[in-house]
Amino acid sequence: MSTKSNNKASESSSNAILLLMTRLHFYIGLFIGPFIFVAALTGTLYVITPQLENAIYKDVLTTQSVGENQPLSNQIAAAKSQLTSDLTLFAVRPAPEQGDTTRVMFLDQDAQLTGARAIFVDPVTLDVKGNLPVYGTSGVLPLRTTIDFMHRQLLLGEVGRYYSELAASWLWIAALGGLFLWYKGGKKNKAEFANKTEHLRKRRRHYQVGLCLFVGLIFVSITGLTWSKWAGSNIGTLRSNIGWVTPSVDRNLHTASHNTMVSAEHADHLDHANHHDMAAMKPPAEKFENIDLLFDGVVKAARDAGIDANKIEIKPSTTNDKAWFVREIDRSWPTQVDSVAVDASTMTVTSRADFATFPLVAKLIRWGIDAHMGILFGVVNQIILTAFGLSLCFMIIWGYRMWWIRRPQAGSTSKPLLQAWGRLSGIQKTIILLIAAALSISLPVMGVSLIVFLLIDAYRWKRQ
Repeated sequence: MSTKSNNKASESSSNAILLLMTRLHFYIGLFIGPFIFVAALTGTLYVITPQLENAIYKDVLTTQSVGENQPLSNQIAAAKSQLTSDLTLFAVRPAPEQGDTTRVMFLDQDAQLTGARAIFVDPVTLDVKGNLPVYGTSGVLPLRTTIDFMHRQLLLGEVGRYYSELAASWLWIAALGGLFLWYKGGKKNKAEFANKTEHLRKRRRHYQVGLCLFVGLIFVSITGLTWSKWAGSNIGTLRSNIGWVTPSVDRNLHTASHNTMVSAEHADHLDHANHHDMAAMKPPAEKFENIDLLFDGVVKAARDAGIDANKIEIKPSTTNDKAWFVREIDRSWPTQVDSVAVDASTMTVTSRADFATFPLVAKLIRWGIDAHMGILFGVVNQIILTAFGLSLCFMIIWGYRMWWIRRPQAGSTSKPLLQAWGRLSGIQKTIILLIAAALSISLPVMGVSLIVFLLIDAYRWKRQ
């Protein structure tokens, strides 16, 4: 008798967990689905537009001139001659190949979204080819910058970042929950899929696409969270505490005998974050009066030290005690992201960070972020992410279609989340509470939205 009773209790607990996961998966789809849909759609647009942007701005990015490149100091002077106001020069990207233009970049509060603009100079003739806002390590131009900020914050400023953090926080939970529901369905799913009703066809497609996308869902969710405001800050703190940070050069000339460790993977979103602070730092006139003349020497010192990528960026020092910064910015495969600090007064390298010597975790993080952005494997990466993003959008649409077909009719009831919670055993409740508390602290936006879910569920239960 006790064996039967134990079996019934175990079955009841198992059914309660299944019901709990079913309702949670439903709430995620219903309330978070639109945010995930927008993130997937804008992310896909960002991935597929590099070639389009290159075509739109072809006259700015390329030149037909053939010959020897002028010194960088002359190219910078040509760029400055086109300025209508006094802007602070913060970086230069020499033309990577014959036929490309050089980017001379300035801090500009009037440049919408980015806070920076580039003057594009023909390195051979010194003709100015264009003047455009630029953003991030990828150097995206206005078209992709707008898409990038749509993906990141819906063009709403800092408050808009909550939308993308909300989507990333729940995406991996939705994926795991969907996998659990598919697994627990077992033979029942196979039997139902033998039928040909519209609802079951939609359900089958939803399951199949979800299974195919499972690894990708976990990947984009985790890598996306590293960019978020609250969860990203917690992830950064955790990485610092356990040593999972990326090596970077030390630009302090007084302590540049060894590398320092900082997290710098998200340069596309953070490169211009401190532009206003940089603009406020007025370099001493006696040292930086002829700053343009130092660029060629700094580049030579960096090249002699092994910075051999075609795509590089040079950032001048803003104070006497800081070194210049020269880095490789080619993040495709094979990755070229070595960097050095150069003392411009002696043209010597004072610190360096070579990708080949990065810890494995730092390399994986670098590759993961670049793959998320569609950079790592070029066109192949773009195709995979495009297929992934569109499939995710269709999966969400199918999920809503399933709900609409089976939505509760007037006067009918559905089992609330809290009803399933009440059927759990004490141990199960304790474990779930501990997991929920840990996740809510680590992912605050998810924690707040979970409370909203529970309030809605309590209201529904009370009405029923």
